[in-house]
Amino acid sequence: MPSGTRVTSGKRAFFVLVAAALGFASLPSTPAEQGKTAASELSSSSQAALQQLYAKVPAAKTIGAKAKAVLVFPKITKAGLGIGGQYGEGALIKGGKAVAYYNTAGVSTGLQAGAQQYGYAMFFMNDAAVNQLDKTEGFEVGVGPSIVVMDEGKAKTTTSTTMKDDIYAFIFSQKGLMAGLGLQGNKITKINPK
Repeated sequence: MPSGTRVTSGKRAFFVLVAAALGFASLPSTPAEQGKTAASELSSSSQAALQQLYAKVPAAKTIGAKAKAVLVFPKITKAGLGIGGQYGEGALIKGGKAVAYYNTAGVSTGLQAGAQQYGYAMFFMNDAAVNQLDKTEGFEVGVGPSIVVMDEGKAKTTTSTTMKDDIYAFIFSQKGLMAGLGLQGNKITKINPK
């Protein structure tokens, strides 16, 4: 192949970055675009994801029994190369029923490359934490109520007497390869699906 037509690794990285940016540009960003998943579909997929989490992580079921509400995002897509973004939709479950719907979105920078899908559930342990969800400007993870992201080790040592934080979060169903998975800085906003 002539040297003029060869794609260098720098050019390849640039093309991947442009493709990722174009993909994120198509994410819902205005209220009219938000909530395009049907409420019934969000409700059933969120309920199913929560039940699967309970089956795999008994501590989640224990915390769920004490929680005032559980916000479940069954499928979040995250991708990036240097600059990344993520988006997903889910349901707030109270008393075993979906009572409201939200999206979660975030942009991150730093050492990251790849794509993945995952879900997460946030267990709101008191009414004050639940009320933070409906702030006009949206709820930003890491600002306001204290949040503890539970890993397998922490989940095994948590009991009802050691639970003192406002919100407990579990990340589940990770698929794909990407470093730097976290919830800090994600913005959660109420949506109104049809």
